[in-house]
Amino acid sequence: MKILVTIYSSFAVWNIPASYVESLRRAFPQHTFLHATTEAEALALIADADVIFAGQVDRSHLAAATALRWIHSPAAGVGGMLYPEMVASPIVITNSRGMSADTIGEHVVAVTMALFRRLPLAIRRQVQHDWAMDEISAPPGNRTIAGSRALIVGFGAIGTAAGRRLADLGAEVSAIRRNTSAPGPPWLHELGSPDQMRALLPRADIVAICAPETSGTQRFIGAPELAAMRPEGVLVNVSRGKLVDESALVEALRSGAIAGAALDVFEHEPLNATSPLWDLPNVLITPHTSGFRVDHWDAATALFSENLRRFDAGQPLLNVVDKQAGY
Repeated sequence: MKILVTIYSSFAVWNIPASYVESLRRAFPQHTFLHATTEAEALALIADADVIFAGQVDRSHLAAATALRWIHSPAAGVGGMLYPEMVASPIVITNSRGMSADTIGEHVVAVTMALFRRLPLAIRRQVQHDWAMDEISAPPGNRTIAGSRALIVGFGAIGTAAGRRLADLGAEVSAIRRNTSAPGPPWLHELGSPDQMRALLPRADIVAICAPETSGTQRFIGAPELAAMRPEGVLVNVSRGKLVDESALVEALRSGAIAGAALDVFEHEPLNATSPLWDLPNVLITPHTSGFRVDHWDAATALFSENLRRFDAGQPLLNVVDKQAGY
């Protein structure tokens, strides 16, 4: 088979190193591996590829691919690939869900602690050489995760990893999941469906967005949901930026409708330098780095390799995406 590896970005961290493509060649000498590092190379090489290991396959790629049977993504989110032509095609898509659950779960805890301890404000005042003891300690003051209530929106691998860590630190954790028929883990206080979210939001000190991006979750958190949150509540988004109405979020943060937000993802990335989010003292911004592990490419390549072995043997693949559901 011809296998095209096309994982490239304008950001170096998201480019698969050539050494990993070489390791795949050594592990699977029966296959021909092609490595595209630009859009032009991808379009030139995709025509007769049987398999693509790619972060994105857009309409132009799909139109050029005549032999494609399977796409594997090194990411969990594949919403950008699920346009009508792809959904209608027989091409199987698998993803890397679960691979970054632990690192993202720790990120949720880290940024929640930072917001509860007002570290973004403290760092701003440090830069100004301002001893802001009274400002940082003003109500609601320095808070702890122990005794707080957390609502996890999206209870897959990432949501479960985040929720378990918060529960271990003493939070009462509830979650929103589309399928509520399967029981949650013993540490979960309550499991609700998406239509119960408005009722659960006013009880939460921490709202962590961990749901996939689908047609049904875009702008899932808008002005009404933000208005339903507690004034002491903080929002953490480690999912996809399009799940949150950024304009409504800016207004909620400026007005004090919510206490703060930690954002790793945005409606448009990179976040525009003119965005008001950069300058809000109750916002912690990370540049879509919550899911990157020290051994990221080792893990991503290992998962693809296992699925390639299964594909060769005609066995069921891991992490098959339901193209209709969107994840």
